[in-house]
Amino acid sequence: MPPSPPRPHPVARADTARAVGQPHSPLIRELLASGRQSFSFEFMPPKTEAEEQQLWRAIRQLEPLRPTFVSVTYGAGGSTRDRTVRVTGRIAEETTLTPVGHLTAVNHSVAELRQVVGSYAAVGVRNVLALRGDPPGDPNAAWIPHPDGLSFAADLVRLIRSAGDFCVGVAAFPEKHPGAPDAETDARYFLAKCRAGADFAITNMFFYPEDYLRLRDRVAAQGGDVPIIPGIMPITSLRVIERAIELGGCRVPTQLWEQLQAVADDRSAVREIGVDYAAGMCERLLSEGVPGLHFYTLNWSRATREIYQRLGLGDRGLGGRGHPEGRPERVRSGSSAPITA
Repeated sequence: MPPSPPRPHPVARADTARAVGQPHSPLIRELLASGRQSFSFEFMPPKTEAEEQQLWRAIRQLEPLRPTFVSVTYGAGGSTRDRTVRVTGRIAEETTLTPVGHLTAVNHSVAELRQVVGSYAAVGVRNVLALRGDPPGDPNAAWIPHPDGLSFAADLVRLIRSAGDFCVGVAAFPEKHPGAPDAETDARYFLAKCRAGADFAITNMFFYPEDYLRLRDRVAAQGGDVPIIPGIMPITSLRVIERAIELGGCRVPTQLWEQLQAVADDRSAVREIGVDYAAGMCERLLSEGVPGLHFYTLNWSRATREIYQRLGLGDRGLGGRGHPEGRPERVRSGSSAPITA
């Protein structure tokens, strides 16, 4: 008698993950619904043992700031899928932080995407950032979907929401997505993701606060009310800004670029200028009533902690899941750890 065919691997649902004793992680939409501003950090999965140590050093140094959530990126084409899920699950299990796992549609079939969603559920992660993703190798190349995959981020949002009690975030683009013909069309693409079930959005990095504010106005004019959190990248080296231009084509203020070029050989001076500019941006955005700030840390903590100290953000965040009823204790601005990394 021939052997029985293997059973298909079921997707672990977020609600069943809780039933088997996984950590209970708050949903970002519930935290944002409280009306208080959200402050969050983004990390990258490590590729080496040294990078792993640096990542966890940054996590432990930023944890005392009690961010609303932290997110872990997903490499081009799913190249860091297993590390992303592992790091995100470890954050859920070993820290007081609320983790958000990234997921991109690039180079993945629908079956593979469902497997990743199940992997997140199995480690107690209920918040996922759904991204179409950039083509591997050349982010500006033409988009080619997987033959058994998805073509649009809105489809990925629907897939995640169908898998259980997940909260789903999406990307937003202050200067419009490079593939969109104009800003109004880009806003319509964004609203399609919201209608598919997105609960919140995080923008890619930008350097003109006005670009974010115009995006917010365009979305509101078309009936959108999903919170859009601005993404902030403090410049700590010229390579950071060069990479930003390469990946997203974002505009860099001429005066800022000239200031950085004038001290290009002085790493400390470059970082000081970058942190000053980012802090000024944050102050302007907060005065405009943004729902929060999302800091791209590049797995280092010093620049983010300095901005927290300058703006007194330590008392303003929503706090992590370790706080009763989601309300943080009031803390001093900044971290108790020395700013050395």
